[in-house]
Amino acid sequence: MNLREDSAARTRAALVDSGLLLAERLGLGGVSVNVLVAELGVSKGTFFHHFGTRANYLLALHREFHERLQAVIDSATSGLAPGRDRLLAGSTAYLDACLRDRGVKALLLEARAEPLIVDEVTARNTHNAALIEPDFKVLGWPHPEAGARLWVGLVAEAALLELQAGHEQGSVRNALWQFLPA
Repeated sequence: MNLREDSAARTRAALVDSGLLLAERLGLGGVSVNVLVAELGVSKGTFFHHFGTRANYLLALHREFHERLQAVIDSATSGLAPGRDRLLAGSTAYLDACLRDRGVKALLLEARAEPLIVDEVTARNTHNAALIEPDFKVLGWPHPEAGARLWVGLVAEAALLELQAGHEQGSVRNALWQFLPA
């Protein structure tokens, strides 16, 4: 990578990082292009050069948030064999990370009205279900693919309930764990 490409990559990363931080403070309505460029001290042209549209920017925020989530989940499940313990560790890591970054999670939920985000959520959910399908096979589910897809939805709904409450919901997590045989 040459200096110009390196500088462009750093600027793009700074725009995304700033957006994630602003989302924590301001929510979706507060993360305007004007606020973002003022925060970073760059021009609107710089923003549009890197993202083209606000929708593309929201997509970049969504991807970065979920890549960070995936890293947390991977760390929590590293070395665990497929099965209940791995599902519980990964799901707990996801829920905890969503609570820790609840402003970003709220922003991304609001952004789901964007068609690009809807497509991204669908693709990510399909990918995540494929990652945990082996867990459901080990647990002996007769339809592990369907079980994995439903589990992704259950965990996402649990994250929403905790987001609404603003803190961990023991009853929600315990109910979730009841879906998995001991």
